[in-house]
Amino acid sequence: MASINTSYLNPETVILIGIPGLEHVQFWIGFPFLAVCLVALLGNIILLIIIPTEHSLHQPMYIFLAVLAATDIGLCAAIAPKMLAIFWFRSCSMAFDTCLAQLFFIHALQCMESGILLAMAFDRYVAICDPLRHTSILTSSILCRMIVIVAIRATVLVGLLPILIKRLHVFHSIVIAHSYCEHMAVVKLAAEDAQVNKACGLFVGFTILGFDMIFILISYILIFQAVFHLRQKEARLKAFNTCTAHIFVFLEFYILAFFSFFSHRFGHVAPPTHILLSTIYLLVPPALNPIVYGVKNKVIRKRVAQIFLLSHISYQ
Repeated sequence: MASINTSYLNPETVILIGIPGLEHVQFWIGFPFLAVCLVALLGNIILLIIIPTEHSLHQPMYIFLAVLAATDIGLCAAIAPKMLAIFWFRSCSMAFDTCLAQLFFIHALQCMESGILLAMAFDRYVAICDPLRHTSILTSSILCRMIVIVAIRATVLVGLLPILIKRLHVFHSIVIAHSYCEHMAVVKLAAEDAQVNKACGLFVGFTILGFDMIFILISYILIFQAVFHLRQKEARLKAFNTCTAHIFVFLEFYILAFFSFFSHRFGHVAPPTHILLSTIYLLVPPALNPIVYGVKNKVIRKRVAQIFLLSHISYQ
């Protein structure tokens, strides 16, 4: 790695410092993050066991939920090992290309999660506004195509980010004030003109998160209109109840996503606060999603109880 006037030419490694200003307590911060990761992994693995094996859950909503669970497991695997190594073992160095790989997987999985939430909103829209055609519209082939399109969209658009970073050669620092490789945190290290990188980051964010959020909101406006036109109060409550889990997951994901997105570009949030909240944004939704959907679905609750009861009996 060559150094030119305190600049770095084609650096081979970067240094992740974790949470700036809180280095003295990072060791203890790692434990609640580990607990959240374990809850996320356990909950989503259970969903991936239950949904394929339970025939009554072979419906579009739960197929999308299984894909969401797989995405959440990937997100935890992409961020947690290195973050905990920084907090507990001061293992701060990372190969530059590995950093770009982590950046790609974190942002691509975030974008996949957004796309799956849009697909779930569309499923709720069809189920409530056009129930007689629900099964004919959301066939197995349509579900597969939707999932593939979500994956391709995330891969292609997010793939632009590390490719554009590779065109930058001179950096004024190799120290990333973050606990993982986030796009803007890496771009801000560049000593060259990085306007194209910043513009591409905004484009990808609004093309995926903005597009998905707008159409999810439109879906729920139409859903609420249909629900309020139902004559029976019980029917309205039942229809609304089928959406509550998705609404909760939608709100937690997009509120935290846009806070992280805008505060890194335009805000003046203190770095420790921003980094803590952006890490919470990545790790808390994967832990909450299986809990929210598990609590709302009797079949999932029953199967989870059976799994833990059998494990308790076998242990005895």
